[in-house]
Amino acid sequence: MGGWERFNTIVFVMLKLAYMNILWIFFTVLGLVVFGFFPATVSMFTIVRKWLKREEPLPIFHTFWHTYRKEFLKSNGFGLIFIVIGYVLYYDFTFIGLNSGKLTFLVPVLVLILIAYVITLLFFFPVYVHFDLSFFRTIKQTLLIALSSPLEAVQILLACGLVYGAVNLLPGITPFFTGSVLSIVVMWISLKAFEKIEKKKRNVFEQHRESL
Repeated sequence: MGGWERFNTIVFVMLKLAYMNILWIFFTVLGLVVFGFFPATVSMFTIVRKWLKREEPLPIFHTFWHTYRKEFLKSNGFGLIFIVIGYVLYYDFTFIGLNSGKLTFLVPVLVLILIAYVITLLFFFPVYVHFDLSFFRTIKQTLLIALSSPLEAVQILLACGLVYGAVNLLPGITPFFTGSVLSIVVMWISLKAFEKIEKKKRNVFEQHRESL
């Protein structure tokens, strides 16, 4: 690939990322943010997964809109769970802060719950779009993968930190590259985690079969 062709490819990829990020923001706002964030983010991760799995080229807007409508209620059901748990954690930390000295023994427990909550939230969207599971199995699978992939969880957190730093340095990129770039990184890391877990399962199965 020549220099000019490589440049065109990079520009084309950047335009696709910017377009998808604008769609993500638009559909999030369309759902009044609270009801739009989860279906819009699921739609974005659905497209990103197809890109990373090198599936057939797809019309971005059509796929985004179709997924948004299809997953609106289900994804918002998960969103409600995350919002409620997040609010409870926020309330607990605030309550302990106002009663310092009396309930500080609960802080380590709440911190562990908060870490599990954040890691589970980070892995939720990749799990949701990669596996075809029922409501409760999706929650279970997300939690199991999150807790069994500490290295990948740290990598995702670092990626979030880098994107946050980039936005602070270049706030003008926010409407174009924040969500789309982060979704690609998170999905890529998550796919590696899924492959690693599947490989472990196959090895255990082979060992069990050989022992029979």
